[in-house]
Amino acid sequence: MKKLAGMAMLVACALFIGIDGWAQMGSAAPALQTAAGSKAESHNKEGIEHYNKGHWDVAKKHFTEAAKEDPKSAEVHYNVALTLDKLGDHKGATEHFKTAFDLGKNNADIQNSGILKAHLKMK
Repeated sequence: MKKLAGMAMLVACALFIGIDGWAQMGSAAPALQTAAGSKAESHNKEGIEHYNKGHWDVAKKHFTEAAKEDPKSAEVHYNVALTLDKLGDHKGATEHFKTAFDLGKNNADIQNSGILKAHLKMK
């Protein structure tokens, strides 16, 4: 009986952790829209849709294409960085966060981003 109770407790804990992780999935830093009229707007929108669904590889593909179309878009570099972070490529994420920070001096969402500051080791 103790063994069964222990197993039940273990299953309950695993379910709680899984549900909690799933609930937090949407709490990631939000991807950013590009400026209206940007050449990257279409790929960026598609990337955001996939990012919001947790399709990191597909989002990365679209954000990377967006960066090719508008390499001066701070928002696109920020989005690439967010996705690379989700995929575990923290070196690549840091490079794109740095570019986003440098290009996005007038974007408060970028300048005040906690994840960007963590990657760039800023306070």
